[in-house]
Amino acid sequence: MASAQTEALKTRIVEIAHVRRRFGYRRVHDLLRAEFPGVNHKRVYRLYSAANLAVRKHKKARRPPAERTPLNIATKVNEVWSMDFVSDSLANGRRLKCLTVADDFSHEAVEIAVDYGISGQYVTRLLDQAALWRGYPSAVRTDNGPEFTSRAFMAWAQSHGIRHILIEPGRPMQNGYIESFNGRFRDECLNEHWFETLHQARTEIARWRQDYNEVRPHGSIGRIPPAQFAEQHRRHAGDAARHLVPANNEIQ
Repeated sequence: MASAQTEALKTRIVEIAHVRRRFGYRRVHDLLRAEFPGVNHKRVYRLYSAANLAVRKHKKARRPPAERTPLNIATKVNEVWSMDFVSDSLANGRRLKCLTVADDFSHEAVEIAVDYGISGQYVTRLLDQAALWRGYPSAVRTDNGPEFTSRAFMAWAQSHGIRHILIEPGRPMQNGYIESFNGRFRDECLNEHWFETLHQARTEIARWRQDYNEVRPHGSIGRIPPAQFAEQHRRHAGDAARHLVPANNEIQ
């Protein structure tokens, strides 16, 4: 029985590793916990190593200390949304532009919009749509690109009382959260697909975003998916607010 369970575990480890080729054994273990309750991460590591599945680490480029600008850490959902653009292209060579928006606290992918061109006004429409179901952020962090310094974007931020944090030109690490997210997005989605049409690109990217938010565990938030982490904090915030409301007989 134990041998059969080991074989089943080994098979699932290999299946997951082949689908999620940038996942190390820790994240493979996170995905296995629901299917194999109580499975030990050391056991997963042994089987993972035996199958020769170790991910080759990228060699990080050395950066001068002056570029390492610390970020203010968000303490709640919707406190800061960071955003940026990622470029890609279709098989016929036509360029695609992807607007990526991430919540600094929960690490959720708030939005990934894909089109041939995205203006400042286009950005504001997308953010309004995202706000319909999750509310507006207190602040947004961007670089100095023309879409984010356009009159349309600046007026949108001002009209909603949203603080606009502009990073210094040439200092992308001041927007480190979205830089990190974009790295994963490129490695796990854009580099893994050869898009023939805009519709296909939107479909595959939307599928990746859903998986990133609802399935993929994130080490910095307790090894759970971002959507689960955000929901936990929304519930806690709601419970705390209810405790602050006085009973009817205490209202003056």
